[in-house]
Amino acid sequence: MSRSARLVPLTAALLALALPLTACDGGVHGAPGGSGLRDPYFPKAGNGGYDVTHYGLTLSFDPARHHLTGKAVITARATKDLSAFDLDLKGLRVEAVTVEGRDARWSRAGQELTVRPHDDLDEGETFDTTVRYSGTPETITDADSAKEGWLRTADGALALGEPTGSMTWFPGNHHPSDKASYAITVTVPKGLRAVSNGELTRESTTGGRTTFAWHAAEPMASYVATVAIGRYDITRTTTEDGLPVYVAVDPTQAKASRDVLAKIPEVMEWAEYNFGPYPFSSTGAVVDRPEDAGYALETQTRPVYPGAPDTETLVHELAHQWYGDSVTPKSWRDMWLNEAFATYAEWLWQEDHGGDSVQQTFTAFYDGTSGDLDDPDAIWAFPPAKPASAAHVSEPPVYQRGAMVLHKIRQKAGDETFYDILQGWAATHRHGTADTADFTAYVEKQVPDEDFDAIWADWLYGDGKPAHP
Repeated sequence: MSRSARLVPLTAALLALALPLTACDGGVHGAPGGSGLRDPYFPKAGNGGYDVTHYGLTLSFDPARHHLTGKAVITARATKDLSAFDLDLKGLRVEAVTVEGRDARWSRAGQELTVRPHDDLDEGETFDTTVRYSGTPETITDADSAKEGWLRTADGALALGEPTGSMTWFPGNHHPSDKASYAITVTVPKGLRAVSNGELTRESTTGGRTTFAWHAAEPMASYVATVAIGRYDITRTTTEDGLPVYVAVDPTQAKASRDVLAKIPEVMEWAEYNFGPYPFSSTGAVVDRPEDAGYALETQTRPVYPGAPDTETLVHELAHQWYGDSVTPKSWRDMWLNEAFATYAEWLWQEDHGGDSVQQTFTAFYDGTSGDLDDPDAIWAFPPAKPASAAHVSEPPVYQRGAMVLHKIRQKAGDETFYDILQGWAATHRHGTADTADFTAYVEKQVPDEDFDAIWADWLYGDGKPAHP
């Protein structure tokens, strides 16, 4: 992931000089929260000293100027005594910061917005920080050449956040280990739609501009938060169980997408049978033009697709709602816990719907005969639990070899216990976070009479191709 330094704006420097230099009249008893959580691949992502519980984002977007105006109200709990804390924000111009309604000093350095509240914050204290900001949001080019952040589209914009792109459109604690609820309100020119996560609670038009208010009550990592702005065709339906299904499709993709999107209720029913109760209060999809984004992403409750998806991609992104969105990795090293489960869901769907069995798919990857890889050796480049670098967290070993780890568990545990593991893992860490050590310990606890050491050593952590399939 590229990083570009940003000079402190003149207004920020003047404000820092104008406001008091001490945090409170009674002296400093806290300490700075710290920038970055030392993630193995994105060490500056996230921040220490606090836990966010809710984001209230009020956004206004002008597509003609590609200009965003925002107000973020961030509710958090201090996890230590704090004299200052950091928020991640890349680009954009900060206009004002308050903490608990009082002006706060602040400064900028790269992606770090450092906030010094008027009064120190006590450990355990819940506090609100309000940041007003504006400007042209940035698009980030990842180390693997993928685009994320705030993407320009033919008729609006699309915000995609994996792994660090959400910091281009709102300030926050942008690491998957800190999840929160969200209220996202977006105002756009009349005729455009603004689609986000969760449920649409309000839509109103005044003075040629329309406001859309969305609410996501269940905890969400910032990288799966999204805003999609454009001239979408909107479909609102429900599954047989009454789950709301909200689908937004670019008109150019409507015909090609119709049949596959009609399968959402069927896929949801199949997924609940295999993975357990759905963890969220709505589902759906956003389908943009292929040139708007180069990849699909499991944005929570409303996956984004670059053009009409095929059925396997639909299954993959909906499976992520359990594995990745509800059970979220503690760090980006644990990315395989997202992608292996979603990839294995594709294999299970094929097995259950007249395609190859999972064993046949597994064997094809091991033998190098699968048509899904341009380079048959790519899946052996590094072990799933140890991506080579930040540029490799979305490469074949994380997906296909990770799915092969799950199949090795299935072979040893047996089908009945394996499905118990799939459902139990999702239930045990529902709306939480987990890492690879949590997963291996969970599997061993569910199957205490079997030894999984060879699977972990050869398939999960080992270099190269295991000697035996």
